[in-house]
Amino acid sequence: MRRAFFIWAIAVAAGIFAASTANAAILIAIDKSTQRMTVTVDGIKKYTWPVSTGRAGYATPSGTFWAFRMEKDYHSKEWDDAPMPNTIFFTPEGHAIHGTYQMNRLGSPASHGCVRLSLQNAATLFKLVRAQGTWSTRVVITGPTPAAPKPPARIAKKPASAQVASTAFGSWLHEDGASVR
Repeated sequence: MRRAFFIWAIAVAAGIFAASTANAAILIAIDKSTQRMTVTVDGIKKYTWPVSTGRAGYATPSGTFWAFRMEKDYHSKEWDDAPMPNTIFFTPEGHAIHGTYQMNRLGSPASHGCVRLSLQNAATLFKLVRAQGTWSTRVVITGPTPAAPKPPARIAKKPASAQVASTAFGSWLHEDGASVR
C-alpha cells in the first residue's frame, strides 16, 4: 500500500512538473526612467512598449513581483470608478498593469501608481499572460520614482514701511516713512 502511494505521489509530482514547464516563462520588465516595458517570453524579447507609471506623489513600487490576479473589465474602486481594461494585478495593495484611454500620456509618469499601456498592447499582454498563466509571469520594475514637485516660490512682499501710500492731499510717503510733497 505504501509503495503504491509512493509511486502515485511521484507520478502526480512529475505530472505537475511537466505541466508547469510546458508553459512559457514571461518576464515583464518596466523601467520607470525610460517609461518603457519589455515583455520577454522564454528569454526571447517579444514586445517593447511605452508606458505611464506613477507620477510624483503616487509611486509605482520598484522590485520583483508575480502576477496573481487578472480582470478583463475592471474599474478602480479607489479612483472614481476609472476604467482599467485588461488588468493584471501584481501587488496586494492594488498596483496593476492595465490599458488606458489617456494615450497622449504614455511615455511619461501619469498614473496613481499603476502601469498604463495602450489599449491594444494591454489586450495583447492580457491574452499572453492568460494563455501562459499568472504563476509563470514575473513583473520586474526598476528606475527612480519621480520626485514631488517643488512648491512655487513665494513672491516676497515689501515691508509695510516700504509701501507707498497717498493721502487725501496728495502726499506721498518714502520708504523711510518721511512725507514728501
